[in-house]
Amino acid sequence: MGALMFLEYGGDSVKFKYRLFTGVDKTKNEITPNVLVLDGQQRLTTLYQVLKSKQATETRIDTNRDKIIHRYYYLDILKCIDPNSDRLDAILSIPENKKLTTNIGREVILDLSTPEEEYKNMMFPLNIVFSPIETNNWMMGLFQYYSFDKTVCEQYNEFMTTVLQSVTSYKIPVIQLTRDTSREAVCQIFENVNTGGVPLTVFELVTAMFAAEEFDLRKDWECIEKYFKGEEGYPPLNRTKKNNYLLWDVEETNFLQATTLLVSYQNSITNPNLAVSCKKRDVLKLKLSDYLSIRDDIVKGFDDAASFLVHQGVHSEYLIPYVSQYIPLAAIFAYDNMHNHVLNTQGNLDKLARWYWCGVFGELYGSANETRYALDIVEVFKWIAGGEVPDTVSRASFLATRLLSLQTRNSAAYKGVLSLILKQSPLDFMTAQQMSVATYLDEETDIHHIFPAHYCEENKLPEKKWNSVINKTCIYASTNRSIGGRAPSEYIGTMENKGLSRETIDNVLSSHLVDPSLLRTDDFDKFIIDRATKLLNCIATAMGKPVASRDSEDTIKEFGQAI
Repeated sequence: MGALMFLEYGGDSVKFKYRLFTGVDKTKNEITPNVLVLDGQQRLTTLYQVLKSKQATETRIDTNRDKIIHRYYYLDILKCIDPNSDRLDAILSIPENKKLTTNIGREVILDLSTPEEEYKNMMFPLNIVFSPIETNNWMMGLFQYYSFDKTVCEQYNEFMTTVLQSVTSYKIPVIQLTRDTSREAVCQIFENVNTGGVPLTVFELVTAMFAAEEFDLRKDWECIEKYFKGEEGYPPLNRTKKNNYLLWDVEETNFLQATTLLVSYQNSITNPNLAVSCKKRDVLKLKLSDYLSIRDDIVKGFDDAASFLVHQGVHSEYLIPYVSQYIPLAAIFAYDNMHNHVLNTQGNLDKLARWYWCGVFGELYGSANETRYALDIVEVFKWIAGGEVPDTVSRASFLATRLLSLQTRNSAAYKGVLSLILKQSPLDFMTAQQMSVATYLDEETDIHHIFPAHYCEENKLPEKKWNSVINKTCIYASTNRSIGGRAPSEYIGTMENKGLSRETIDNVLSSHLVDPSLLRTDDFDKFIIDRATKLLNCIATAMGKPVASRDSEDTIKEFGQAI
């Protein structure tokens, strides 16, 4: 939890505008506070909403930070007391109606909408944990529901002793400044508390543990990192790797997680009772002997993962959707190289590509995804062996209107769209040269507007459309200078002046999923519809499933028609 910082309120030297915590009864606005929270407001707000407020907790979706959703939180009693379960997996986030559903809401898989359903599923509501009366009433309701079954009573008592009492007795350190603290002192203390110490990372902790066995993990990582950056050969591979720019952003923690994931997966093959996991606690349990036994295989796994991304059209480190997706991808390649070599066939590589694109366009790797990494390595290999489709593939979905909100390369899906175009080896606008990985780098290729921004602004075209990925593609720097801010019909004339025939120009533009006739007539509206349709077709092919809502009300509203 870290420390919190409070300030006694009412002093003459410091005056702050204050507000209540989210979820607190607004009728208490008249009360003048005794203490203000200077540091820890977000932590305390979350704790208050989850553990004390009877209102649903406000949170936001990772892929749309502006959209607020409301959730209730429960503890799975049986998982909490299971010594083989991860306590984090025992925490459930439930929608505001207290029902978990699947199949687009058609099927209820968990109903906690009444106390009886909570008792039935052994799910304890966290927002009563600090109310002894409510907790006791809930316990009695549980016992009565199961007719005071001895096993249930023992399970709840163990849960109360090991979990609930730990929560209610937890002590949080607090730095409390008195009301006579000067403004300058408050600022200085706040700065010191926030920047005075840097927490140890997982890598630093593992480094310290390995050092006890006379192994310098930091020095070892520096050697691997140099190889990833193409600076020099990695001794076990006996070669200098060129164009390893796609591995530049791989960090030491990524490498350790991939290593831990592979070790965990191998152990689960030997002993099916062992869970596959690469969470922080698992990385901290990594043995030096295990690390050394597969380190070289993991290095090659990352190497192969980078080559795989090149074949998916990822021609630059700036086009990598998620560095985090490297973790399961590298572990998958490493295990395959060490054992079954099933990825040598095109059919299986196609399945891996479909999994990859579902992760990208489903935008499933935007936050901590240790559980997903573990699911992926297990389920991808089962899928290749003829099993069910992985959760990452089945869960992924992409909305047609999402294309319009893809405005910058900060979005994984934005990078994914450009990579899909590059995967088809498009031709440069002015030279008609095929854009390979080599030419992409040599020609300083970047992302530019097809209908130039200057032209769009002058003609007052809707920015939401012209600045979206629908109106963008990858072209050479020299080509972009030739295009300038002119209308497409004008720069097509420049293409002709450079000696390109009409047929060649048509082929060039078509290779970028652009209809040449629409550029020749500067028909922006039809161009947006046509290219959005083609991009959605490409995305659907890559994901191996239809794009949702192509004919929905929202899509028709945004585009003027179904696409």
